Amino acid sequence: MDLQQMRYVVAVAETRNFTRAAERCSVVQSSLSHRIAGLERELGVRLFARSSRRVEPTPAGEAFVVRARECLEAADRAVADASAAAGVVRGRLAVGVIVTAAAVDVPELLQRYRAQYPQVRVVLRSGRSDDLVAAIRDGELDIAFLGLPEGQLPTGVETLVLDHDEHVLVVPGGHRLAGASRVALRDIAGETFVDFMVGTPARAQSDQAFAAAGLARDVAYEVGVVEMITRLTARGLGVALLPSAFIRPLAAGDPELALVPVVDGPHRLECLAWSRFNPSPATRAMLRVLGVPAGVNAPEAP
Repeated sequence: MDLQQMRYVVAVAETRNFTRAAERCSVVQSSLSHRIAGLERELGVRLFARSSRRVEPTPAGEAFVVRARECLEAADRAVADASAAAGVVRGRLAVGVIVTAAAVDVPELLQRYRAQYPQVRVVLRSGRSDDLVAAIRDGELDIAFLGLPEGQLPTGVETLVLDHDEHVLVVPGGHRLAGASRVALRDIAGETFVDFMVGTPARAQSDQAFAAAGLARDVAYEVGVVEMITRLTARGLGVALLPSAFIRPLAAGDPELALVPVVDGPHRLECLAWSRFNPSPATRAMLRVLGVPAGVNAPEAP
């Protein structure tokens, strides 16, 4: 049994197809099938149930794939560590980012990183902050840019606060409050709101502010992407509260949207998070690009 056989098995398990697995592994299908059949003979078990239309792992195959992934990850890490010891950073860097990130220009950061470490393969994933933190803890992500309610830094990961921000009210251009210099939460509690999904950190920021003020509100539209929030707001279907650093550049010069400061509105932290358990050379390289020493849990940005 060798690592190449493990890669073939994992590829078939993930694609559920021998042809697609062979394409992924850049090998002819007959060779891939032959190597997997040889491994099955060596192990004395069938790893895949096959028919003319379906391929899926057997219970033995499912168990094998779990450990095979661990072996492949360990092998890749061994290569990356050996290269780093020789002064060359390579491997894979998995980066998570929320869609409303504003404290760091992520595309520009990745461009600088690639210029310095061209042999690292960077994978970018967007999502909600709590899911990204969980992915770091599980080893699926190396580093992530988050947005969180104040005072709620995640546990189990290293964190660095990059910026403090406050939300502004987003209303359609013809709204009665479009020209207001500022509002308070009590002035807008009776409005219909468009917001993120309940239970997400992005939604919690506004929910907590209204709860602290002893106010209730009507969230009629719950969506998962900020673009839909602004589109629904521009159509006059509701108002929204969004981070000012993110929304101001988007709303500048847009007559369909108006922004109003909220004196007692939600606040949020933009944070950097990374694994505190043996960060990879590629992760440490990204932290150097950001000016953050690995292993340091700092409450504020330098």
